This record gives sequence, C-alpha cells and structure tokens, in this order.
Amino acid sequence: MSTQSQNNTAALSVLASLFFMMGFITCLNDVLIPHLKEVFHLSNRDSMLVQVAFFSAYAVMSFVVGKVIDKIGYKKTVVSGFLITALGAFLFYPATAMLGNGVADKSLYYMVFLPLFFIMATGIVFLQVSGNPYVTLLARPGKESATLTLVQAFNSVATAIAPSVGGLLILSDAAQSLTAAEKAQTLQMPYLGLTGILVLLAVAVASIKLPAAEKIAEYVTEENKDGKTSVFQYKHMILGALAIFFYVGAEVAIGSQYILTMEHMTQNLPMPNYVPAEGSGLIMWVYNFFAKYYYYLVSDIHITHLSGAVLLSLYWGGAMVGRFMGSAVLSRFAPNKVLLLNSLIAVALLLLVVFAGDVNKASTAKYALLAIGLFNSIMFPTIFSLATRGLGKFTADASGIICTAIVGGALIPLLQGDIVTRTGDNYLVSYWVPVLCYLYIAFFALKGYKADEHA
Repeated sequence: MSTQSQNNTAALSVLASLFFMMGFITCLNDVLIPHLKEVFHLSNRDSMLVQVAFFSAYAVMSFVVGKVIDKIGYKKTVVSGFLITALGAFLFYPATAMLGNGVADKSLYYMVFLPLFFIMATGIVFLQVSGNPYVTLLARPGKESATLTLVQAFNSVATAIAPSVGGLLILSDAAQSLTAAEKAQTLQMPYLGLTGILVLLAVAVASIKLPAAEKIAEYVTEENKDGKTSVFQYKHMILGALAIFFYVGAEVAIGSQYILTMEHMTQNLPMPNYVPAEGSGLIMWVYNFFAKYYYYLVSDIHITHLSGAVLLSLYWGGAMVGRFMGSAVLSRFAPNKVLLLNSLIAVALLLLVVFAGDVNKASTAKYALLAIGLFNSIMFPTIFSLATRGLGKFTADASGIICTAIVGGALIPLLQGDIVTRTGDNYLVSYWVPVLCYLYIAFFALKGYKADEHA
C-alpha cells in the first residue's frame, strides 16, 4: 500500500468518528421530542419545532460553511464543528437549571431550549459540509458511493444505539414520576458527558496530520475540462440537492413520529410487563438485552415512550446494517439502480402503513415503519456522491448547497405533524408526506442524476 493510500485510510478512519457523533446527536432528538412534549404539554406540531430549530441550521449555515472550507480548509472546519457542537451541548446544563427556579409558566422555557438545538446543529453543519466531500475526494475514482456508504455506516451505528442510550438516561421508568422541572434536568448529565467527548474529538483531530483534500479537488477540475464556471451550472447537483431535501425530510419525519404514532395506535392495549431473567454475568446481560427487544417487537402491548425508544433503535439499526451491506452492494451494482430499488421499496412499505386494515393496523405500522430504516441506509451517501460527481474545485460549494437541503429535516416533519394535528391525530394519513418524498428520490435515481449528460 502506498504512503498516500495509507494516509487516506487513516483519514477515513478519523472521519468515521465524525460521522458517529453526527448520527448520535441528530438521532437523540427523536428521544427528546416525546420527552419535551410531555414536560411542556405540547401539541404534535409544536413538538416538531425541535427538528425545525435543529435542521434550520442547515438552511442558514451550509452555504456559509462551504465558503469557510475554501478559506481555512477541511481539517480546521472539522475541528470548529466539534467545538461549536460542544458549546450547544454544554448550554443544556444552565438551561435545564433555569427551569427549576420557580418560574410560573414552565412552558415558556421550551423556547429557551430551541436555540440550543440550533447551536448544536450549526456545529453538525460544519461537520456535515466538510465531512461528506472530504470522503468522496479521498475515495478511489468510481468508488465514491461505496466509500461514503461505508464511512457513513458509523453514523448509523450511532443512530442505532442513540435511542436506547437516550431512553435509558432520559426516559427511564424512574423518571416518569418526576416533576416537569426534574424531568427536564435529567438532560444535564448526558449532555455534559457529550460536551466532554466532543472537546476530546476536537483536540484529537487537531493533533492528527490529514491529507489536503483541496489539492485533490483542483486535480479533478483540471481533468474534467468541462468549461463550467459556477457550481449552479451542474443540473445533476441541483436535482441531487432536492433529493437530499426529500430524503432527510422523510427519514427524520418517520423517526420523529414513530414513538408518537405507536403510542397513539396502541393506547388501548395492555401496558408492557417485561421482566428480565434473573442472574448475573455478561451472558445473562446479553440475553436480557436481546430478550427485551424481542418482547417489545412481537408483543401486542401499549408502546410507551421507553419501549418506543427501544423499537426506534431498530429503525436506525436497519440503516446501520444496510450501510455495511450497501458498501459491498454498491461496489458491484450501479448506485443509481440500487437507489431506485430502495426508494420504491420504501414507498411500498409506507403504502402498507397508510392502507393498514383495522385488525392488524398497529402491528403493520410497527414493522413496516421499522423496515424502512434498512432501505434508507444507502440513500444519503448515494445521492450525495451522484450529485457531486465530477465537480472538482466546486465540490465544497456543492456540499454547502446540498447540505442546505438537509433543512428538509425541519420542514417535512413539521408538515407531517401539522397534518396529524389538523386531522385529529390521524397518524396514518400523515404518512402520505414521506410517500411523495421517496417518489421524487426514485425520479432522481432514474433520470435526475444524469441530467448534465444531455446538457
């Protein structure tokens, strides 16, 4: 292996930690939404303001960060991202402490939390805008989709464990008997711990020598010689940005609504009564861990916040499995064809939810929505790599534009939440929203990705 290949492999390993933290923090919102909804007595629509605050940072900051990369480079942008995210996480401590200081209208403090999500998300935008193109530039030519999918698998590892970890720390049964202020303060230690980890990662990345991706981008531009002078001249990039908008919107909407949907649909079923097997040691711990998942998955029970968080980890876990598998699949098959197949399967699963019969309605929704996670797995990295293919020196700007489209994670869940509220909690009808999102992704996979071939 050449020295350059070794350097690239080391850099990709470092970037894996970046994607892990992005996934963990983003997915933790899905656990916080039902928690804050209960603490502040929010409507479904208002609870989705968490995602609006978080994902609106992509709309405001992504293009700016693309310019920041041009000024200070990929590495310094990554370090800055970790530190900004750490600041947002740290501010959860004073914010939750304020809630317990005798304020009459506790619900006003919901608005105090929303800017914190924006600050954290701003840091994530720094990581996202710099991380994705960095990976594609370091990948071997023709292997961009496979490489980005593999590295983003670590993002999915984080999203798979975040609901369970968040549920354990924030939504535990013991926490359900606390006052509103005390429930809010259960966020303090988890977010302080998160702050420490983010600062350590910033120091680690700052201390490591990483390849200069900027030089690779200039080389790609010279090889292309397509005569284009602006990133906006690439039609496939613009259509890809729209695909990212609808993909992130659909994925976040399903994740955000899952616990609330299942809680509503199973409200007349018996409460969960899982009793761990007695015993000690690692083997017994592993047995009880998987037995709990099996119980929540197959039992006809009322889905609470805690059991819903456990099930939600399977949604994100499917994305993890799919990305590790998808890296191999994308090495053998055309990325656009894999994307087309996955988007159509997601549509089919959502139609099962929308048209679920009364008898098995809850079970159908439970399994179909979880299965979508598997087919979501390769969508972001595949769309991103198809949309940025051949852009060379315009890659950083394109990444900023494409990551701006991640604001779909703010708008699509809000639209779905509004439909739920307006229809009197008709959750199933609201899933027409992600159906339309996946249909656009199918169009991009079929035609949109090659728009510039006919220009």
